[in-house]
Amino acid sequence: MSAIAPKHMNPLLAAYLRNLTTHPLRTKAITTALLQFFQEILASHLSRTPPPRVAKDAPLLAHALARAQVSGKALKMAAYGAGVSAPLAHALVSALQRAFAGRAGEGVAGRVRMLLASQLVVAPIQILAYLSCMAVINGAKSANEVWKTVKAGFLPVMRITWMTSPVYTVFAQQFLPAEMWVPFFNLMQFIAGTYFNTKLKQMRLKADAEAKAKKDAENKD
Repeated sequence: MSAIAPKHMNPLLAAYLRNLTTHPLRTKAITTALLQFFQEILASHLSRTPPPRVAKDAPLLAHALARAQVSGKALKMAAYGAGVSAPLAHALVSALQRAFAGRAGEGVAGRVRMLLASQLVVAPIQILAYLSCMAVINGAKSANEVWKTVKAGFLPVMRITWMTSPVYTVFAQQFLPAEMWVPFFNLMQFIAGTYFNTKLKQMRLKADAEAKAKKDAENKD
């Protein structure tokens, strides 16, 4: 991708793409941190997660932020985006591009091989990291709890990824100019990530409710 954007391009998009070319990891880290921050807020609303508790005498701003689901978890998600998701994706995609540089990645056959490698190697690694981090962020306190989240979520997330990622990748290649691929992929990943995070929160709320019901039943006995 050229660092010089076409003249007709939106100035903000042009500036973003220039930074993506000159400072790829930093730009990806900032972008992913912001997307993960807002993804956490949206997923909390969609899953009907109770807002964080705030002291009654806390400032009005603290109450407003709590009602908006702007919490410590949202900040942790931003940290995950900048410190884990973006660097991992950057390293994996760079390795994939190096592996398929030159003749290995040319033509339709080359693009198909690269897509298969992405789905069979890169995607599983990213999903394992995502589910593990989400388990910790959503309250898992032991390796067993993290493993339960990974075990329950890996196949469903992998299946949806295999169903959607090739579709929007081919769509971008066929119908979008190359300079729009990164923003488009960011949008698709934001939508998918919000869906997965919402499901994980619902699973966590269900598990907490079942644990509470079991504890109440034991106390009655």
